[in-house]
Amino acid sequence: MTRIQQGTPEYRRVTLALFLGALAVYASLYVTQPILPLLSDHFGISPAHASLSVSVATMSLALSQVLVGPLADSLGRKPIMTFAMLGAGVIGVAAAFAPTFGPFLALRFLHGLVMAGLPATAMAYLAEEIDVRHLGAAMGLYIAGNSVGGLSGRIIAGTVADFWGWRAAVGSIGVLSLACALWFTRTLPPSRHFRAQPLQPRRLVGSLLHALSDPLLRSLYLIAFLTMGSFVALYNYVSYHLMAPPYGLSAALVGWIFVLYLAGTFSSAWMGRLSDRYGRAPMLALSLAIQLAGAAVSLAGGLLVKIAGIAVFTFGFFGAHSIASGWVGQRAVQDKGAASALYLFTYYLGSSIAGTTAGLCWMRFGWPGVVGFIGCLLTAALGMAALARRQGSR
Repeated sequence: MTRIQQGTPEYRRVTLALFLGALAVYASLYVTQPILPLLSDHFGISPAHASLSVSVATMSLALSQVLVGPLADSLGRKPIMTFAMLGAGVIGVAAAFAPTFGPFLALRFLHGLVMAGLPATAMAYLAEEIDVRHLGAAMGLYIAGNSVGGLSGRIIAGTVADFWGWRAAVGSIGVLSLACALWFTRTLPPSRHFRAQPLQPRRLVGSLLHALSDPLLRSLYLIAFLTMGSFVALYNYVSYHLMAPPYGLSAALVGWIFVLYLAGTFSSAWMGRLSDRYGRAPMLALSLAIQLAGAAVSLAGGLLVKIAGIAVFTFGFFGAHSIASGWVGQRAVQDKGAASALYLFTYYLGSSIAGTTAGLCWMRFGWPGVVGFIGCLLTAALGMAALARRQGSR
């Protein structure tokens, strides 16, 4: 059966549906990041407690993602993705009406569990349905939806919250997710090349253990944990820092700081190409060093210099993530799916653990404490990068 080719109506429906799916999921995942100070004020909780609204969602997404892939192999791609999209929208709207922080956290945990169905399945759907000659372009549009969703969700949430409060911000992203879900359900073509496979828990466990047995892959998993942990730590608490004196920025203005993610859109492709030319290990170390330097510059008092430092930090993070994730795919000759799942698991686990732990540093030492914590994580990541270089040379 002929696969979908670029330029056809089916191709446009597939790429637009998955672009909107990625946009909705990643807008929902990080919707609370720019409004953490508002959650602290409304519920009377500390910054570390407020950051759990991000951490529990990324934690449950990390846990669920490892299991959803095999489930989609058995039940089908589109049903799993449709359930994820509709569920994310419904739970997002419900979270806006949570009476206290406890139920809000429970809904955020459920949010992450449900959302995992799209990122764990979308790439497999594209690989099965799109002609291999046009697969790269289709993947690129899907990845663009990831970054645009993460960026637009934060900007929309920050802007809406500034005028109508945090409930309106969370609810607006929930409504956006529902609208995208309805479009997705109506327009995404059903799978034509999917072949159901029986669920085999023993094989899944064996694949995961095999993906853990390679020392180089273990180093890359730890680098994912450390770099993503540092990244979320910075963006979780920069809103507290910039909304406090002497800056006193509004939630809407703080939301726009996430435009700096565009520096990462450039660096992920550029550093990836440089790693092909000069080697993954040295370019990974360089990206981590750039990230560390950017964190140090963010200690400056001047607002513009501080923002420039955050931009440099973001540039380094996306470069490191691009190189490390590509290295995992190249290294894992067998069980590529399990290796990728473990990489993403540790990636989001770092977001959950470090993103909340950094809150204790913020409460005790302020912004210098957060940057010091980030410095420790990135120093450890540089050590792991040096170890990965030795392991790779063997």
